[in-house]
Amino acid sequence: MSDQEKELKQNQIPNDEYSAESIQVLKGLEAVRKRPAMFIGDISTKGLHHLVYEVIDNSIDEALVGHCDLIEVIINEDNSILIRDNGRGIPTGLHEKENRSALEVVMTVLHAGGKFNKDSYKVSGGLHGVGVSCVNALSASLKVLVHRDGQIFTQEYERGKPLFDVKVIGKTDITGTEVLFKPDDTIFITTEFNFEILSSRLRELSYLNKGIKLEITDLRELEENGNGGHHPKETFYSERGLVEFVELLDQTRDSLIEKPIYIETEKNETPVEIALHYNTSFAENIHSYVNNINTIEGGTHLAGFRRGLTRTLKAYADKSGMLAKLKFDISGDDFREGLTAIVSIKVAEPQFEGQTKTKLGNTEVMGAVDQAVSNLLGHYLEENPKDAKTIVQKVILAAQARHAARKARELVQRKNVLSGSGLPGKLADCSNRDPVACEIFLVEGDSAGGTAKQGRDRNFQAILPLRGKILNVEKAMPHKIFDNEEIKNIYTALGVSVGTEEDTKALNLDRLRYHKVIIMTDADVDGSHIATLIMTFFYRHMEELINRGHLYIATPPLYLVKKGKQQQYAWTEEQRQIAVDEFGKGKEGSVHVQRYKGLGEMNAEQLWETTMNIEQRTLRQVTIESAAEADRIFSMLMGDDVPPRREFIEKHAKYANIDV
Repeated sequence: MSDQEKELKQNQIPNDEYSAESIQVLKGLEAVRKRPAMFIGDISTKGLHHLVYEVIDNSIDEALVGHCDLIEVIINEDNSILIRDNGRGIPTGLHEKENRSALEVVMTVLHAGGKFNKDSYKVSGGLHGVGVSCVNALSASLKVLVHRDGQIFTQEYERGKPLFDVKVIGKTDITGTEVLFKPDDTIFITTEFNFEILSSRLRELSYLNKGIKLEITDLRELEENGNGGHHPKETFYSERGLVEFVELLDQTRDSLIEKPIYIETEKNETPVEIALHYNTSFAENIHSYVNNINTIEGGTHLAGFRRGLTRTLKAYADKSGMLAKLKFDISGDDFREGLTAIVSIKVAEPQFEGQTKTKLGNTEVMGAVDQAVSNLLGHYLEENPKDAKTIVQKVILAAQARHAARKARELVQRKNVLSGSGLPGKLADCSNRDPVACEIFLVEGDSAGGTAKQGRDRNFQAILPLRGKILNVEKAMPHKIFDNEEIKNIYTALGVSVGTEEDTKALNLDRLRYHKVIIMTDADVDGSHIATLIMTFFYRHMEELINRGHLYIATPPLYLVKKGKQQQYAWTEEQRQIAVDEFGKGKEGSVHVQRYKGLGEMNAEQLWETTMNIEQRTLRQVTIESAAEADRIFSMLMGDDVPPRREFIEKHAKYANIDV
């Protein structure tokens, strides 16, 4: 008997061991606890905050049908979360099929709720539709209070299981639902909620659902003020909705037209709401939503918007005669240069697909959005000839700039390693040719690059030194970007295509030579600035690389604490203090603290063991939780308007270890 046959025989399961009893059935919410990532994405920060969104989505559903105008979120001192609304309250009557209170059914049965009944909700928010029962399953404890029919109903749960039947505990003259839950620390890697992440989502929701007041309060800390202190609190309310959203995104950009163009209509039973604005920048910033979910991969609604915009603007431009002297065709990209837009639609039964299940696939939606844009934008252009002429002039300039950029782009393509020429001279490549195993460090400066080359593992780590501050792509014309030596080197080293003339953001990531692209800069203000410039480039020109999880930031230590032969690295002020206290206890000799402000202050061995060794290092993965918020922050950080940038840096300096 061969070794392979022996192995097969050992792995065979006898018939008497594989029977009906071997089939495991996970009942109720057990499946959620067994495979939480299937329902909420992951069990880290993203999944943790998704729990809050699921509860808020129920309140938003009440608001969409006109029964709720206030939603409150409170982070308690013990990191539990309270979400309160003034909607109708979850029904509490007897559910005939389940023979128990409808409230208990909603809280303990997956895919149970009013949003599956078109008489209750025409459309509903949310992506997965797993609802509050999923939150209940993944919480160590949860308590629900319902104000309805003049009474207060309640039920409490532990890890999804009711502790008692739904009961009445008092009378009330208001309506609404309160959900208090504490995530299960046996499931989640982290159970600490981030005030900024939640605030960002509530701000987004306020613009997507005008007329609703959303509040968030953090009871975990006090902020000092003249009266002694107060808990951090944010209130979001928008009367004009998407128009204000676009104005927020464009607040640090120079306007091209007087005010945003607003479209609100319903086509083929699909509510369509769009706000668009043109500015003097060279970037295209379109953010699309379906049922309040940011569809970062786009889909049929975005395709319909682009088609309607291009056709309508081109028809007007042809009619005006402004294109007569142009010697080449205008592409779709030209109509979207300097465009900031929000496309928000509501779909009764959305079909999501794509890499992250955030790409809309409903075919009927494309025509609905296309019609909405064509009709209303066409009217706007006829009624506002001054703005229409300004937009068309911008389109013509964009086409001319694109034409000028073609040669620069083709030059980069010719230099690309995959088209036959060599890699950048500064690149120290790795010997491994498996992209999944390989990583490249984009290192600030030749000096630090030299140290990194000496300290790396040559098998799978490549080093590309970058000279000084790379171009600020936020303010540069396309042909200037492709003329920039450092940016050309990044494209060439990574092996990806630059993009076509029709779609400059198109990337062929199948040819990506390294699945980890790591930004490694000094731990000072200049280093942070350079890292931001590099991230801005990736966000504006290689966003798909970020969405697929390939971009990282290295975290070199801030301090080296030494006493005699003892030494310890510290990445935070707290770690530094702990090391100083530990080394200084009853022992002789002084403690020496070295503050690393540059990578060049470490030798190759130190850089390897602290920042590059996969056994010990910490990499921070760059993710885009909200594309619209990322757009706002990048334009604010890299634009010309100084006051908001200064305010942002002062507020967040403690998180970035920046000396202000």
